[in-house]
Amino acid sequence: MNQAKRIEILKVLQADNPDPKSELEYSTPFELLIAVVLSAQATDKSVNEATQHIFPIANTPEKLLEMGPETFLDHIKKIGLFRTKTKNVMELCQTLVDKYHSQVPQEFDKLVELPGVGKKTASVVMNVAFGEPKIAVDTHVFRVANRTKYGTGKTPEQVQIKMERYTPLEY
Repeated sequence: MNQAKRIEILKVLQADNPDPKSELEYSTPFELLIAVVLSAQATDKSVNEATQHIFPIANTPEKLLEMGPETFLDHIKKIGLFRTKTKNVMELCQTLVDKYHSQVPQEFDKLVELPGVGKKTASVVMNVAFGEPKIAVDTHVFRVANRTKYGTGKTPEQVQIKMERYTPLEY
C-alpha cells in the first residue's frame, strides 16, 4: 500500500471518529494502567464494571495493596484470567511503590518492565495518559494492518513499528 492510500484511510477514520477516546473509565494514569492490564482478553465493559467498584476505594498502588489480593480478585472474577491478573496487579503496585514512588513511569521501556504490562498495554498508557504518539497493536489491529497492507509484519511489534512509521503525527 502506498502512503497516499494510507492517508486516505486515515482521513476516513478521522471523519468517522474525529476525537477518539478510550472506552475504559479512569481518572489518573494509575487507574488507566490498571484498567488496561485488566482488559487483556476481556471487554472494556466488563473492566469498567469491575473498576467502578475498585477505584472509588483503591485508586493508588498503596490502597490497592491494602485492599489485598482476595478482595481485588472478588471484584474482577467476571473478567478472564482473573487469578493471573490479580497476581500481576499486586506485583505491579508493589513495584510502583518500591521503584517509582507510586507514580506510573512515563517511559515506554520502564512500563514494559512492570508485571503484567506488555508492549500493547504500555503503548495505550503512553498514548492515552501521556499523549505520546504510540499505536497499540492488538489482535484486531494486527489482522487489519496485514490484510490491508497498511503495515505488514509477522509480529504485533513489527506491525506497530511500520504503522508508527507510516502514520503522520496528526493522526
